[in-house]
Amino acid sequence: MAKLYFKYGAMGSSKSAQALITKFNYEELGMKVWLIKPSTDTRDGAEIIKSRIGLCEKADVITPEESILERYKEKGKADVIITDEAQFFTPSQIDELRSLVDEEDIPVLCFGLRTDFLTHFFPGSLRLMELADSLTEIKTVCSCGRKATVNARIDENGNIITQGSQVFLGGNDSYIAMCHKCWKERQKP
Repeated sequence: MAKLYFKYGAMGSSKSAQALITKFNYEELGMKVWLIKPSTDTRDGAEIIKSRIGLCEKADVITPEESILERYKEKGKADVIITDEAQFFTPSQIDELRSLVDEEDIPVLCFGLRTDFLTHFFPGSLRLMELADSLTEIKTVCSCGRKATVNARIDENGNIITQGSQVFLGGNDSYIAMCHKCWKERQKP
């Protein structure tokens, strides 16, 4: 029986690498993978999923206005659907992924962030937390050695930023994965 999976972690926890490795593993078994990502993620190019360790694949891009169900019908059958940066999908698009699991009996593996730089859920992540059959935290560590759970947004001087829009694309120059304790302490004057 197919399931909806949400594999989440802080920045730098190898989510994209694991998504691409999972794609490889399915394809090695002769299965057809539909690799998708939201259009919000343009960091490495509109159609590119790239990990920090250098793995890279082309993916179909889904805009917030598009129906994932309609795109799936246009694309044709797949044995599995893998998404990266799933936090940027709309709640209704997450509902559509759930429908594909239930109605087409297709496993859907979603990789993404759980929360933003202020520790608030992304709408897509919240919906995944509500609907997923399987929730898996992909762990990474803070510089202090504790488990990192916060995606701390930083400025050019390494200071913690606590204001701004929920979505701001960036890599190691804009974000640091931290434990909650270090994140709070770094905000103190």
